[in-house]
Amino acid sequence: MNKEKKSEVVAVRVNGVILDLPKGTESKPAGGSAQEITLQMPEGLEILRHSTSHVMADAVKRLFPNAKLAIGPSIENGFYYDFDVDTPFSPEDLVKIEKEMESIVKSKTPFTRKEVSRDEALKLMDNKGEFYKTELINELGDQKITLYQHGDFTDLCRGPHIPDTGYVRAFKLLSATGAYWRGNEKNKMLQRIYGTVFPSKKELDDYLKHLEEVKKRDHRRLGKDLDLFSIQYDDAGPGLVFWHPKGAMIRKLIEDFWRDEHLKHGYELIYAPHIAKIGLWKTSGHWEFYKENMYSPMDIDGQEYILKPMNCPGHILVYKTKIRSYRDLPIRWAELGTVYRYERSGVLQGLFRVRGFTQDDAHLFCRFDQLDDEIKGVINLGLHIFRSFGFSDFKMVLSTRPTEKYVGTIEHWDKATAALKKSIEEIGLPYTVAEGEAVFYGPKADIHISDSLGRDWQCFTVQVDFNLPERFDMVYTAQSGTQERPVMLHRALMGSLERFFAILIEHYGGAFPMWLAPTQVIILPVAEAQHNYANEVKAALVKAGVRAQADLRNERLSQRIREATNQKISYMLVVGDKEEADKTVAVRERTKGDLGQLKLEDFINQIKDAVSKRL
Repeated sequence: MNKEKKSEVVAVRVNGVILDLPKGTESKPAGGSAQEITLQMPEGLEILRHSTSHVMADAVKRLFPNAKLAIGPSIENGFYYDFDVDTPFSPEDLVKIEKEMESIVKSKTPFTRKEVSRDEALKLMDNKGEFYKTELINELGDQKITLYQHGDFTDLCRGPHIPDTGYVRAFKLLSATGAYWRGNEKNKMLQRIYGTVFPSKKELDDYLKHLEEVKKRDHRRLGKDLDLFSIQYDDAGPGLVFWHPKGAMIRKLIEDFWRDEHLKHGYELIYAPHIAKIGLWKTSGHWEFYKENMYSPMDIDGQEYILKPMNCPGHILVYKTKIRSYRDLPIRWAELGTVYRYERSGVLQGLFRVRGFTQDDAHLFCRFDQLDDEIKGVINLGLHIFRSFGFSDFKMVLSTRPTEKYVGTIEHWDKATAALKKSIEEIGLPYTVAEGEAVFYGPKADIHISDSLGRDWQCFTVQVDFNLPERFDMVYTAQSGTQERPVMLHRALMGSLERFFAILIEHYGGAFPMWLAPTQVIILPVAEAQHNYANEVKAALVKAGVRAQADLRNERLSQRIREATNQKISYMLVVGDKEEADKTVAVRERTKGDLGQLKLEDFINQIKDAVSKRL
């Protein structure tokens, strides 16, 4: 790769528009504003990454002339390009493509921009046999088409790009995988090459080290290694999760904690069926607006039923079972409700994206004068839950009313948005405002958490809904005797148990804190003579509420210690003749090693103390 130090300026912003460097400097208007865009700026890094995708596509075409070009955008932390090739790319192919890219980078070939008519662009791409490009051009209408060229390589692109290929100093191709054209499984499967690029080799090296740590913590690998869950693709189908005993134990602990905390915070628990008549989903609007993500109706006694994709209509039906008074509000109902949504096979990803999952759902019904306190209570509960699971870095995004296509009055939108903003500011969380990004039925606030690798995850959401109370004609009797609409809040803290469990696995690298560990302690007798004492120790631990196992296998002690360590069990209690005689245990901690002998009662108290503090 080219190590030569280059100027960091790659483009220019003129009157708010980012342009190629030559054009930008030439077109600076008299009295106009101009700002240099450098590689250290997010906009400059995006330009570098998109330009590198062109360099990669050029290298692929040189090595595989019959490859057809699809699309190649920049993405977070890198770029990709999709190709139509006869044979999937191998790891050896990626090495060859990288070497060819290095040659292109060393040539320092300029990027040039050209505007042509639609017909000229079609003719050029048609002559090259690039039928994916002609499909894209045909969708652009009669507008001018922008092409970018470096050397003999020309691509359809809006730009801007780096001045020349020499700016691509530190890059790496990461993987090749299948991807359907335009993300539709009905289209042809293409080959997608992912890569990354940074302004300096140090930044690239740091990122590659980060990727290695991410790979080690991948919840799919750890889920298998630690025997937590599986997805039975062939026998049961993709996107459907089987919780194994250890994973199910962790899920139980999460659910028990979740329920207990909700009861402490004034919630009531309810349950709704997994299926309902199709009419319910037509009333809610899901059938009209969400049908492509819902499973086909099933015929039951001549009527159509649907697997529920949401829990909210069920909660509304419970609300409507009797007349509600202003004295009844607020109502806070929570449900660990399993829902089913169709996701294309190409987007399924371990526990992060599945077809059946359990939401930690809740719906609150209140008066407008109660809205401030209810929102604040929801946010505080969410922060308490996250902190209990070991997260401490939060930020919020407040999404406001769209400019078009929204329900409810502007007055109600303004009141609800002000309540969200006030609650966030009083709690003291940093936040940004996403103007016009709310869904059509009401404003919302999302909490993003940062994990141990610095990755950002959006889990929590609280959404004000003016739509469903209207659709279902929800009312309460006000103090004046009039019938009023309640304000409805949709709220999820963890988002879904499956996704949150995946985040926890990767956050802790599978080494769960004591209070969440499926096995907290394993007893390892030195020899068969101590089997009875090992079982006595286990029985005492279990009686005290400790999740303990005894490994009585006829294997070397060192091997059993190594396997317990690999299973990320926090404490190993080694018992031999001396421990049995003294009624003690030799304590080994997974990361600290031998901690010496302790009386069993003292050790149990240590475990209980750690669990009580959620350590």
